Amino acid sequence: MTLRDVKVGQTVHVRKLSGEGAIRRRIMDMGITKGVEIYVRKVAPLGDPVEITVRNYELSVRKADAEMIEVE
Repeated sequence: MTLRDVKVGQTVHVRKLSGEGAIRRRIMDMGITKGVEIYVRKVAPLGDPVEITVRNYELSVRKADAEMIEVE
């Protein structure tokens, strides 16, 4: 399951990051690393972006980036 599949109000943990190079680095620089807890706050009406809480701050993630984040 990826972050894109998570429903509003759910809390999940990052299992694995897909992607390579600059994209993976950008996701990690935002604080999304293996094992971190993510709470899904809101999803835009058309599904893009997804607003999440990571490490006590709010972050908006594009749908394409959310698909690279495997969660459990």
